[in-house]
Amino acid sequence: MSLYVGNLSYGVTQDTLNTVFAEYGSVKQVSLPIDRETGRVRGFAFIEMGSDAEEASAIEALDGSEWMGRNQKVNKARPRENKGSFGGNGGKYGVRNHY
Repeated sequence: MSLYVGNLSYGVTQDTLNTVFAEYGSVKQVSLPIDRETGRVRGFAFIEMGSDAEEASAIEALDGSEWMGRNQKVNKARPRENKGSFGGNGGKYGVRNHY
C-alpha cells in the first residue's frame, strides 16, 4: 500500500510528511527522493500507510489541497515501469530493421 505525493515544496521533510499523513492513519514509511546533483528533494514522495482505507482517506482529504504554497497531487502509486538500462529498446542499441 503506497501513495504517490507530487508537486511538493522543496522545503518539505520526511518528518513534516509523516506528521501530515499521520492524521489519516498509520504511516509505515516515507520515501522522499533526493536529487543526486543538487542534494535537494525532487518534489515528490512515496508514503506507505497501514491500510487501503487509510490511503483512501488521505487521498480524499489531501489531493488538490494547498500545502506549503503548492497544490498537492496525491494518488495511489503505480508500479515502476521496467524500461531496461538502454532506454527500453530491448538492447538493440539503435539498430534499425530494414524491411
